[in-house]
Amino acid sequence: MFSTGQWYFALFFVIVFIATMIYVYRKDLKELKSQYRGIYWILFGFLLFIGLLFFIKFYLKD
Repeated sequence: MFSTGQWYFALFFVIVFIATMIYVYRKDLKELKSQYRGIYWILFGFLLFIGLLFFIKFYLKD
């Protein structure tokens, strides 16, 4: 299956990858807050649209 070295490499890679993602996210957090104001309205509209499609689907079902 996998050798011990491959398991160590995979574990090391996952740990470093997650740590890097956390570091980059925290670094960009202030900028993200200013750029994505009002994003919840977009999410609300999208979910409302999906709900409307399901309502129409079940309402028009024979």
